[in-house]
Amino acid sequence: MRSVWLAVLLLAVSGSATAVERVVSLAPSLSEIVVELNSADLLVGVLDAGERPAELKDIPSVGSYGQLDMERLLSLKPDLLLLWPGSVGPAQREQLKRLNIPTFVAEPHNLEQLTAQIELIAAQLGRAERGVSLAENLRQRLDSLRQRYRRDEPIRVFYQVWDRPLYTVGGGQIISDALAVCGARNVFADLTQPAPQVSVEAVLQRNPEVILASDQAQLDAWKTWPQVVAVAQGQLLLVTDKGLERPSGQMIEATAKLCQLIAPDH
Repeated sequence: MRSVWLAVLLLAVSGSATAVERVVSLAPSLSEIVVELNSADLLVGVLDAGERPAELKDIPSVGSYGQLDMERLLSLKPDLLLLWPGSVGPAQREQLKRLNIPTFVAEPHNLEQLTAQIELIAAQLGRAERGVSLAENLRQRLDSLRQRYRRDEPIRVFYQVWDRPLYTVGGGQIISDALAVCGARNVFADLTQPAPQVSVEAVLQRNPEVILASDQAQLDAWKTWPQVVAVAQGQLLLVTDKGLERPSGQMIEATAKLCQLIAPDH
């Protein structure tokens, strides 16, 4: 019901606006959302970072992560930019502001914000109905996961982003919310930075029950500290699905895989 009300409001606000026809996406996750909304036909340019979905293989590039080709972007004459702030450097973000091209800025900090932003993007694209339907399905899936994996005492988890230096995710990063859906708690949830650098000593002090990383060698390195509960119990778990790193609709199923990894018998 909330989704229907939001879509009606968005249509009322933007109903008189000219429909967009030329969209440039400045983040892979936002490009993925456009595809999920069956709106790839509106994309005239994308920012590259990693492998593209098949639907976008022929779309012109406007640069790579952190290196926007401003001249190329302008040549595409976009009437809407989709921007995730972290994908473009501060100086170029200021340049974009001065261009006065309509811009939708998306930076979800939790999964509920993500589903709401999918609806908002759909409305910007003139595909509000599809946005409502997709967001509602994602919310139902999230509710199901929360109910299934809920526990009175959350599992203490250290999510390792990199090892040299050692990086993790802070409490305001969307992966931290994905852990909460799985009945887990990020042991560094009290840190406000999206990707804080931490010390090995800090990890040992917080004594996680599970350590997650996307590289097996990084996980094996923790065996040096058998006093950590995660090491003692063999809970050094490899995250193979890269979907957690892209806040688009597919992240909900990536979260489901994360839950199954953390609590396979739950």
